[in-house]
Amino acid sequence: MKYTYLIINVLTIFFPVVLSFDKRVAFAKSWRFIWPGMALTGLLFLFWDVLFTIHGVWSFNDQYITGLKFIGLPLEEILFFLTVPFACIFIYACLNYYIKWQPSNAITRAISNLLIGISITLLILNYTRLYTAVTFSLLAVLLILLLHYFRVDWLNRFYMAYVVSLIPFYIVNGLLTAIPVVLYNDAQNMGVRAGTIPFEDHFYSMALLLMNVGFFEYFKNRKKLAL
Repeated sequence: MKYTYLIINVLTIFFPVVLSFDKRVAFAKSWRFIWPGMALTGLLFLFWDVLFTIHGVWSFNDQYITGLKFIGLPLEEILFFLTVPFACIFIYACLNYYIKWQPSNAITRAISNLLIGISITLLILNYTRLYTAVTFSLLAVLLILLLHYFRVDWLNRFYMAYVVSLIPFYIVNGLLTAIPVVLYNDAQNMGVRAGTIPFEDHFYSMALLLMNVGFFEYFKNRKKLAL
């Protein structure tokens, strides 16, 4: 069906938008802090997406997209960088409100350094595979900056939100790769999959969410300091 990818996008964002007006979390009041970071992150990932499409890292099944394209990308793929980050920041905000426990700074630091080490190792071992190399390069750089340069205090809460976000991640990416709406060229990735989902997608998603949450926290805190 031509509207498959579009429907997946709509369903991804439907409940986060509706529940944004819940009086307890009041996520709608934070929307203004989301858009700037989503725009900046989206520009980077769309640039990356265009290059990947040109170089055959992935492609899109015409049977399941409307056919509307901009800069060579289906409209639905562009919407993906709005709907998925929005839904995941919603999860992050809800967890911050309802769950007060969080991993200790020592555990968070250990997890971050482990992810940096894994990313650098996989980059070195797979530098000829474009999707693998770019994904783990970006993730390593982001974590190094956030942990060792900016020394942010929200990574522990981010990891909790990321784990919860894996539930919708497996549903959405599972559909996109199983139908399949998105077709991956295994010559440009490690060829390891969780079901139908490429291994790299887990860390691509982490990098995407890291940037969005990072900008969300930045713009939110900047507003507080201005008051």
